[in-house]
Amino acid sequence: MVTIRLARGGSKKRPFYNIVVTDSRNARDGRFIEKIGFFNPIARGQDEKLRLDLDRIKHWVNTGAQQSVRVAQLVKQAQQAA
Repeated sequence: MVTIRLARGGSKKRPFYNIVVTDSRNARDGRFIEKIGFFNPIARGQDEKLRLDLDRIKHWVNTGAQQSVRVAQLVKQAQQAA
């Protein structure tokens, strides 16, 4: 099953997440089909906290991809901000 989820990056104690489309059987930080955004939970000042390509998310959801719970929350947040 294709899923849209977070892949962790960054360093210890400073998380940074890429939002990726991947097969659900792949490892969390493993191979992915497409990168469609990022989420920086500890952004400060002028740093960008969230960037999503909403058109691509809509495309993948229409083709049957499942969003993780956290990604669904982030998409909702991005739609309200737009």
